[in-house]
Amino acid sequence: MELRISTLAERPEMRERVRGMVSSWPEFVTEDLVGNAHYARISGELPEYVLFAEDERGEVVAHGHSVPFALHTEGRGELPARGWDEVLVWAFSDLRRGVRPDTVSAISVVVDPRVQGHGLSARMLSAMRDNARAQGFGEVVAPVRPSAKHLEPHTPIEEYARRVRPDGLPHDPWLRVHVRAGAQLHAVAPASMTVSGSLEQWRRWTGLPFDAQGDIEVPGALVPVRCEPERGYAVYVEPNVWMRHAL
Repeated sequence: MELRISTLAERPEMRERVRGMVSSWPEFVTEDLVGNAHYARISGELPEYVLFAEDERGEVVAHGHSVPFALHTEGRGELPARGWDEVLVWAFSDLRRGVRPDTVSAISVVVDPRVQGHGLSARMLSAMRDNARAQGFGEVVAPVRPSAKHLEPHTPIEEYARRVRPDGLPHDPWLRVHVRAGAQLHAVAPASMTVSGSLEQWRRWTGLPFDAQGDIEVPGALVPVRCEPERGYAVYVEPNVWMRHAL
């Protein structure tokens, strides 16, 4: 597939088309409060870190968001256990305070469901690496959401992340794309994203009854959702896997 890959800084008129592209993310994932507060800001405030791909017809078929942040600074130094959520908070805190970034974190690579399976995610990841390198960065990190982990919600993330095939590459397809691109598995982020809501909200997001105490398996969830009917809420704490790409 022929692709034209650009940044929103180069073509700001494409912002709404990029934001309006169809996504296959489960609805409940988009209800993370940190994500709701910060994700849309990337295209407006950091457009040079938003890449998008157009096909031969000019249709937006994929996009990738990333953010620059200061990792090697006082009080940090290590990639956070609260992965995706915390790196978004760090990035926009640094931007507000004028802190010089030293690292780029991938935030998302999204491919239109109609063209999945054609290697677009790998091409967008490569473009993200190239974009960070062109801006003078020496490393891209990524709080990766393993794409097949939802098929094994009860498997511990540490065990799952380190499972390999006979050829030595990761068992998980998305982790495998990162390793093939040159990344190394660094650590698990056990609380990378947190989604909490009332039982009624969870019913609306998932179509499930959410009327039983305990762990609920939800399609698309990497781990079970904890349901507390007597207290009227349920909470999902998603683990991700930190991958590090030296450039």
